[in-house]
Amino acid sequence: MQLVDLDRIHEADKKLADVARRTPLEHSRVLGEFVGGDIYLKCENLQRTGSFKLRGAYVRLLGLSPEQRAAGVVAASAGNHAQGVALAAAQLGIGATVFMPERAPLPKLEATKSYGAEVRLHGANVAETLVAAREHAERTGAEFIHPFDHPDIIAGQGTVGLEILEQLPDVRTVLVPTGGGGLVAGVAAAVKARKPEVKVLAVQAEQAAAWPGSLAAGKPVALRETHTMADGIAVAEPGAVPFAHVRELADGVLTVTEESLSRALLLCLERAKLVVEPAGVAAVAALLEHPEQVVSPTAAIVSGGNIDPLLMLQLIQHGMTSAGRYLSLRVRLPDRPGSLAALLARLGELTANVIDIEHSRIAGALALGEVDVEVSLETRGPEHREYVVEQLEATGYTILARR
Repeated sequence: MQLVDLDRIHEADKKLADVARRTPLEHSRVLGEFVGGDIYLKCENLQRTGSFKLRGAYVRLLGLSPEQRAAGVVAASAGNHAQGVALAAAQLGIGATVFMPERAPLPKLEATKSYGAEVRLHGANVAETLVAAREHAERTGAEFIHPFDHPDIIAGQGTVGLEILEQLPDVRTVLVPTGGGGLVAGVAAAVKARKPEVKVLAVQAEQAAAWPGSLAAGKPVALRETHTMADGIAVAEPGAVPFAHVRELADGVLTVTEESLSRALLLCLERAKLVVEPAGVAAVAALLEHPEQVVSPTAAIVSGGNIDPLLMLQLIQHGMTSAGRYLSLRVRLPDRPGSLAALLARLGELTANVIDIEHSRIAGALALGEVDVEVSLETRGPEHREYVVEQLEATGYTILARR
């Protein structure tokens, strides 16, 4: 298979000149201190439609013949590719139908509709949605726009790599959130053509990591299932076209846990002032989990920022728990007036903020005259958590459980 070359990516860059934004490359002091080097965030979450997907979608649609444009296009996506296709189609005057999973995030769903596409909800995941979109294409004659498995898509996404090289000429490592592989294939094609010594690493969610097994097998291999908060990279099988590029050009694949994803999202929100979705923050999670794998200066691509506010609330709480800033305790107290007040007063002295409390007299192990109290606390971090527990025990409190 012929790989997308640098000339093709430069042509894509020209086509995108008045369509896609040149997104900023922001220096991150806090990540630099953690890794011990210079870290930069390539903010594709600030791209039009909130992700890099517009780049590839526009280049792909621009290459359609007049007959293909007249027949319209159809796409399938969890949300970001859907928005990219919808906006690109609107810009080019092409009718677009987009299939999305039944539980697609509401902001992505509404944004796709707002760009003028007809949205149809189908299936529990992207794999099922892709099948429905292909069937629609065969039935209607509409052109199917795959989210990652096409050279034009790869060329468009490769413009992210061109921008990184221009913005950070001495870059040594590029970290790329990876699902089906269109972005990492394009970035690797652009970067390696200009600077083959630069390390390009794909990053996948540990519970949706199709690439390590596929690369080991020498061909795309489908996972039986995926379970990750990072819906944008929860792709069960790499694309054949990206696979050829990644096998030839990329330097490896890193996987990250759900805890690292939530910690990274919280860090971006608190310290970088960036709203990022779980898939978009995978490269930052890799810095937290695998700092030894990077050589600085490093560019971590923040690939998308389309997140449901309700999911964000859950992820913030998950991230704070992972960062040691929540503590739940079950404490046994004597059942007499003032016992609960005394416990709360002591927690106040230890500067632990009470979030929730439950008082029970009916637990099976309780003796007469005892109560169990479940208390959820906000702490300042892992050291403060341990200090609170130690001081309560030193005061004489019986802690039955903690988490």
